[in-house]
Amino acid sequence: MVLLAATTGGAPAAAEGEQPPPGQVEFPTHCLPPQEAGLPPADGPTTARISVDDPAPKVGDTVTVTYRIAATPALNPAASELPADAVTPTGRIVLAGAQSGEVTVVGVRRNDPVPAGATLPGVTMTGTFTVTAPGEITLAPGGYTLHTGHPVDLETVCTAAGPAPVSEHLTAAPLPTANPRALTLGTAYGKPGARVAVTGSGFAPGAAVTVAGRTGAAETVDRVAATADERGVVRAELPVTDKGTTGVVAYEGTAWSARGGSGPAAYTVIDAATVIDPAPPAPGTRKVTAVVEPGALAMTQAGESVTLGAVPYGNGGPAAGRIGTVTVEDARGGPAGWSLVGRVTDFAGPGGVRIPGASLTWTPRCVAAAGSPSACRAGSAGTVGPEGAVLASTADGAPAGGTFTVDAGVELRVPPYTPPGAYTAVLTLTLS
Repeated sequence: MVLLAATTGGAPAAAEGEQPPPGQVEFPTHCLPPQEAGLPPADGPTTARISVDDPAPKVGDTVTVTYRIAATPALNPAASELPADAVTPTGRIVLAGAQSGEVTVVGVRRNDPVPAGATLPGVTMTGTFTVTAPGEITLAPGGYTLHTGHPVDLETVCTAAGPAPVSEHLTAAPLPTANPRALTLGTAYGKPGARVAVTGSGFAPGAAVTVAGRTGAAETVDRVAATADERGVVRAELPVTDKGTTGVVAYEGTAWSARGGSGPAAYTVIDAATVIDPAPPAPGTRKVTAVVEPGALAMTQAGESVTLGAVPYGNGGPAAGRIGTVTVEDARGGPAGWSLVGRVTDFAGPGGVRIPGASLTWTPRCVAAAGSPSACRAGSAGTVGPEGAVLASTADGAPAGGTFTVDAGVELRVPPYTPPGAYTAVLTLTLS
């Protein structure tokens, strides 16, 4: 994915005896002057360097690259002096390593006058590309074209005589991964000793999973072992005998964690004996007992699809829109918070062309309804991507629950010259 940008003029080569700038390289170049000039090809070294604005981006970030040519063997193709600001450069940068491809770069007309027969001046070109893979990405200078606009339009084309040395590199970090594990209970309450049906998803296929009761941050004595099937689904029955159990968790490994576990799913032990005063009632009085039954954690979403704005062919740019408003209702009555996570696939378009899901960003917003015990926290603005990002959440604590309205503005960065047509992806929201 390549975006073009104009930039400033070239920089002079390092003087003899001076330390060259970091990343400066030389590579043999074959420059073919325009046929109208009647000049022979010019062969010699090109001195160049590449720099980036962000040496440690994340997948989905846009990186600006600058290609500076300090010296070229190309000659002034005109029979007379070139005036100032008559040379327009274009070129390419070669990507390798974790991500391969080319970046097109362009520059603006900015040069001093060039005498007839003299070498053309140094130039600077810039462009951008979208990071699509984690790991080290190397950048090497490629061929370039020097367009001169006086007295007529002429182009000198310079190609590298073999692979050019690497001038710059960056290390791209993967997108933060969201925990895919989720947990549901067959019921949110029961008497002591009741067996609770537990279903988990998103675990490693075949993994040994512990299902346990929890009160606050500590586990209770309620515990059962299970195994995830080939789809990562876990099914178990947990006998809940500890009256202090207020939630159920499931996890791989030796202990639960927010990154590797699921839950807590709220659970309430209802024991009528605990609410009856053992002292006999006074004559003429009766005990009145009411039970507040816990409900469920659920969400609804307005609308069935999200339509983003149109982007003109050639220019590229952001296609903006909003997700359908999500309403989260937490009526579990326990101390557990919740998290709403979104994931998006790549955008598929005509002819198999794809725009990476990492090109979609959002700005979340979350509002708690009046009277809701929990405070709602909107997720961070940034990349959604296939690995997922948090849209909104509430923290564990007592009291917990309420009704929450969640939405987000979304923006898809469309590369320039993306073929016209509709590009479609699937955005999945998971509440746990």
